[in-house]
Amino acid sequence: MGDEYVGGGPIHLTLQMGPKLTRPVPQAVSEALLSAQITSTAGERSGFQLAFDLTKKGAIVERLLPEGFFDPRTRVIVSTTIKGTPTVLLDGLIVRQEVGASNQPGQSTLTVTGEDLSVLMDLEERTDRFPNLSPAQRVSRILAKYVDYGIQPEVVPEQIAQPPRQQSRVEYQTATDLAYVNELARANGYTFYLEPGPVPGRSLAYWGPQRRLGQRQHALNVNMDVNSTVDQLTFAYDGAAREEPQARWQNPLSRESTLLPQPDISPLRPPLGRRASPALKRKRLPGTAKMGFERARAEALARAATSADAISGSGQLDVNRHGYVLRPRELVGVRGAGITYDGDYYVTSVTHNLTPGSYRQNFTLSREGLIARGTTVRP
Repeated sequence: MGDEYVGGGPIHLTLQMGPKLTRPVPQAVSEALLSAQITSTAGERSGFQLAFDLTKKGAIVERLLPEGFFDPRTRVIVSTTIKGTPTVLLDGLIVRQEVGASNQPGQSTLTVTGEDLSVLMDLEERTDRFPNLSPAQRVSRILAKYVDYGIQPEVVPEQIAQPPRQQSRVEYQTATDLAYVNELARANGYTFYLEPGPVPGRSLAYWGPQRRLGQRQHALNVNMDVNSTVDQLTFAYDGAAREEPQARWQNPLSRESTLLPQPDISPLRPPLGRRASPALKRKRLPGTAKMGFERARAEALARAATSADAISGSGQLDVNRHGYVLRPRELVGVRGAGITYDGDYYVTSVTHNLTPGSYRQNFTLSREGLIARGTTVRP
């Protein structure tokens, strides 16, 4: 659907709710929906907030709220349909509800707030052991617990192989599943998130490097008169963002300590800018001396990769004006910002703001350097 041209066409929103299996909400609920806000960010849980009009003596006040229709842990699926093509924007659980009662007619509201299905992985602290399992194998075993919610795992083996050695060390989990999976992702320079869809009731649990390869989305145009699709784009170059990790490793046999060489981050973060930002800071990584050699190298690679993006951008677009729905965690081109900041970027986050007759998106972008590597971007 991201490549389906929107133009000035109608955008239909579909809301499904239920305890575990969902179904379309009653007409009274869909008619009372005032706004929907959904935020998707790389490496973080997606969140949502839905606001409803509380008509006095209406079905929500009289029946649905007392019956627990909007109670925490209720599953919510939000989809949009553009020219017959549906896209799932959210599959998550309500975690909070708020009622704002007002003396003014039509001003009383119900607001429900929630997070994507990864909140299920953060409800219980666990103690578990993983003998002879690599990080990717541990993640696969954890994610297998959640297939009942339609969560299908996609786990990419770690960039630096870390063969398990049960004779010297057994890995333990002493945290929630989500905290442990995120810990393993950070230690390998990876990201973890749930991507809803492609159909309602299904989600992809992705554990791997950021997706910085493949086809770009349609470009964001700024300062191009009638061809502009973005009202404003703001860019920033943070010279203190990038770090040069200093990791030492101690040979357990000779007890000699050596400084590991600086890792090549291009396998994790393929460069998007021609002139990479230099690392102005050096950061000593604690604890690497006592790790296995492969794990110490992975820690150094992870720190170098995750701090690499010194260039950021932010803006807002009208979906009908832009013509396409901007997708997070993928690449997009920028045109009209000048030679320094034009080119391809990674879409770090997107916030969908939907109200009757309006669909706007706030977004943030990132990359590691200045000046586009290519001379053109996808129109």
